[in-house]
Amino acid sequence: MKKVLALILTLAVLVTVLTGCGGSNGKSSDAITVNIWDANQQKGIQEIADKWTKTSGVKVNVEVVDWDNYWTLLEAGASGGTMPDVFWMHSNTAQMYMENDLLLDLTDYISKDSSIDLSKYYEGVKNLYTRNDGKVFALPKDHDTIALLYNKAIFDKYGVEYPTDAWTWDDMYEAAKKITEDSKGDVYGMAMNTSNNQDGWYNAIYCYGGKVVTDDHKGTTIGSAESKAGMEMIRKLLTVGAPQSVVAETGTDSLFMSGKVGMITQGSWMINAFYTAEGHNDYAWALLPYADLNKNGTCEKEERWSAYNGLGWAASAATSKPDECYSLISYFCSEEGQKLQAEKGVTMGGMIGISEDFANAFEGMDVSPFIKAEEFSLYFRPYTRNTTVWEDAIQQAGAFLDPWQNPSDAALMAKACENAQKIIEDAIAAEK
Repeated sequence: MKKVLALILTLAVLVTVLTGCGGSNGKSSDAITVNIWDANQQKGIQEIADKWTKTSGVKVNVEVVDWDNYWTLLEAGASGGTMPDVFWMHSNTAQMYMENDLLLDLTDYISKDSSIDLSKYYEGVKNLYTRNDGKVFALPKDHDTIALLYNKAIFDKYGVEYPTDAWTWDDMYEAAKKITEDSKGDVYGMAMNTSNNQDGWYNAIYCYGGKVVTDDHKGTTIGSAESKAGMEMIRKLLTVGAPQSVVAETGTDSLFMSGKVGMITQGSWMINAFYTAEGHNDYAWALLPYADLNKNGTCEKEERWSAYNGLGWAASAATSKPDECYSLISYFCSEEGQKLQAEKGVTMGGMIGISEDFANAFEGMDVSPFIKAEEFSLYFRPYTRNTTVWEDAIQQAGAFLDPWQNPSDAALMAKACENAQKIIEDAIAAEK
């Protein structure tokens, strides 16, 4: 905790550049300032907030800060007392903010709020924002799943059949291999940004029976034979996909939208970016592949896994408008607010049972694979008390960076899994 507070104090010098803080940017101090990091969601969230304003009379300003600056500025604001009123929390950082009482305690508000029933939300998201003492510091905003995005025009050009619900990871490999080889490298069959774990390689580990972090958040099986099998499949895919040097320079999304890549895996939070892209008529979604572990040719529930994560709506413990902030958060997370979020295509809800509205929000594009993923197995995005410590370390030299840059070496990947096991175990031990 002392290390966390020290980090926050060192960032305090950045407080003066924090935008969107009540009273600090020339806007009315009566307004609630909401900070998010996804511009794709700004319009829809502002519309939902405006509906709340009609009843409450309190204006809401929804402002976007890019991901990296979001956390830098939020940490600085936590020290200087100038955090935005309402903002998103994430699994990477929630524990730090909750432990240090930087977020408004919502527990008593919730107990008196008939519109909020915590049993109706996805368990992993709800548990994430509930502290060990039972206090709740954020309400579930949404949840997300992962699917496979492919370019029909590329598949047609190289005579490859489209992905189906029956696809295994081996099928994905063979399709990627054919596209890459038949195009003579002009088009890559797939691309994976290895720094994007939730929407990429994490899922293979779970499909093959491993776990990045155990369910109690106190261990890992990333060095197990099962995890090694999942990462071996990732290694094979990388040998027929876009090199990491190309991905680092251009990015998987840009490679896909420029027609240089046939497939990528992506999260439901990115649908709108592809739905509005110039070539969207050629884009289609499919379920993530499964691992046919029992070799019976049929996907069992436990052989197809998708990560899911969920943001939380939180408020600053230092806000001058705690009642108004909770009222807004409550509306965002109420059944009405959650349905509006889904209907507008902002994202899938944090409340169970309203995702069908989201699936119907994109006319002409079938996004049902994100919903169908929930018929199989979901795991909550792996986290511990200080997730970013080990999450960053396992992607560096001495761990997975080595086989990602040299995917032809199978032994290198197996060794990386063993090294990652120790890195995560040591990081968890240091959290105590």
